[in-house]
Amino acid sequence: MPSPPTLVIIPGWKNSDSGHWQSLLAEQWPGAIRIEQRDWHTPLKQDWVNTITNTILAQSGAVILAAHSLGCIAAVQLPHAATERIEGALLVAPADPLRRAVLSNFAPVPLAPLAYKSIVVSSDNDPYCPVSLAQHYAQAWGSEIVSLPQAGHINTESGFGHWPEGVQLLQKLSLHATERALSKFCLQ
Repeated sequence: MPSPPTLVIIPGWKNSDSGHWQSLLAEQWPGAIRIEQRDWHTPLKQDWVNTITNTILAQSGAVILAAHSLGCIAAVQLPHAATERIEGALLVAPADPLRRAVLSNFAPVPLAPLAYKSIVVSSDNDPYCPVSLAQHYAQAWGSEIVSLPQAGHINTESGFGHWPEGVQLLQKLSLHATERALSKFCLQ
């Protein structure tokens, strides 16, 4: 019988503080793994991608991702060896890496369909990514889109500590992944 996918949490630029929905999720989701980058303040795309890839490949089975901001942009740049292990991704408030020079090495952002089920969550007043760009990402990636009104960057500063709706979206992705794994298992 296949085991449920491992949740891999990918914070964005400068990491997620202790009150951030990702930090709280890491404490409550059984078996969750949180990515720890070597440098949160002057990020290098290849370093971030390598860290995420190595973490995914170290898991014994499938994974689902919960990425925020620049973590979303890193997650969509993973190599095939990592993406074939991903069963779903919650991509929350994806960043526009061209809005800040220190993040520009993450550009260009790939605009090809993702090989796994994904949900992009955006806000109509996100200061780091216009809603039109988040919608463009979602369309290009083949993602479902969830738009939150007046939710800022969907972080602690905009009031997103415990975030039940986010947990529900992750449960939806996890259920989808488990159903896919069961169907593959039953076909064997």
